[in-house]
Amino acid sequence: MRAALWLLALFGVAVSIALFAGNNQGTVTVFWPPYRVDLSLNLVLLLLLGGFVFIHAALRALSALFNLPRQALQWRNQQKERAVHALLIDAVAHLLAGRFVRARKSAESSLAQARSLEAAGVRLGHAEAMRALAHLVVAESAQALQDPPARDHHLQQALVPANGREAQAMREGILMRASRWALDERDAAGATRWLSELSQGAGRRTLALRMRLKASRLASRPAEALDTARLLAKHRAFSPAAAQSIVRGLATDLLNAAYDVAQLRRAWVALEPAERLMPELAIHAAQRLQALGGEAQLAREWLEPVWERQASLPEAVRIRLVQALETGLDSLDSTWLARIESAQRSDPRDTVLQYLAGMACMKRQLWGKAQQLLTQAASGPQPAPLTRQAWRALARLAEDRGDAQAAAQAWKRAAID
Repeated sequence: MRAALWLLALFGVAVSIALFAGNNQGTVTVFWPPYRVDLSLNLVLLLLLGGFVFIHAALRALSALFNLPRQALQWRNQQKERAVHALLIDAVAHLLAGRFVRARKSAESSLAQARSLEAAGVRLGHAEAMRALAHLVVAESAQALQDPPARDHHLQQALVPANGREAQAMREGILMRASRWALDERDAAGATRWLSELSQGAGRRTLALRMRLKASRLASRPAEALDTARLLAKHRAFSPAAAQSIVRGLATDLLNAAYDVAQLRRAWVALEPAERLMPELAIHAAQRLQALGGEAQLAREWLEPVWERQASLPEAVRIRLVQALETGLDSLDSTWLARIESAQRSDPRDTVLQYLAGMACMKRQLWGKAQQLLTQAASGPQPAPLTRQAWRALARLAEDRGDAQAAAQAWKRAAID
């Protein structure tokens, strides 16, 4: 449609010119004494048009002729700029391929070419980003080649302040690489220092949080490491099972870092409610509290949520729970005794509960019932730790009632099992 309209317009212009030129009777007279020249108006118009075209073409030709040196210089600068880009690409490729010496040489050549262009007054596009990237490649190669002085020099050159969003992103990446190098050298303080220079938004990225977690664990700062692990879990940086395992391990380290009851209680309160419900963590906290001489009643309070769902716990965790409760059986109150008896009656064949109930009865000097429950627990298909402890308890009961033969037999079974 557009072509048809252009064709119609062209025909219209042609018709207009034909009508004007065909009926134009005007003349132009030029007096040049003693001559007189009469020219047709159409010819004069054609001569003027031809003269304009000729002058325009001549001016364009002269302009192109005078611009040849500038165009030649521009072409040479473009070739040098392309060489800078090519050298930088080669440096990155060699770095990824593990050819660190070649990567370093290519990056240094790229920097030299860029400096020569800047000295000639040529402004490269993305000059600051390319300069920082080239210095980073040299620093990365120096790190791989175990050349710390060269690495630190080029790292500082790469971190020279620059304006622009692109330069800011490059700076954040360089700081993260510097932190990674510090972690490789097990320098937790250096890694933390580099990470602290990141902006608030960059510092909460998953990669930065992972490095902060490693630095905190390397520096034995369990509280900081636990907070970082919680953020990573919220960002879904780990699978749910892995996140729970990491948080549990760090919380355990935090509890182990307490050296008195007051510190342990503060550490326990600092844990999140979901963490205090973890069976392994609650059991470890209770055992740690009793090892530090804390109150058994407080330990049982920490263990109460775990006890309420002890039937659904794995066998190994239930054994640890029983061992944690056994430590404080001397101060066992009637409420907890009723809980233990109720759980044992609800599942009378559970040897773990038989053992715990038998030990509770033994502490309460209920000798007959303790003898019955411990005998059932020792004779059942029970894990070795509780089997030995059950036979040892039976041996002590036999010694208390003066039955040397039964005591010897029980000690023998405890040694065998």
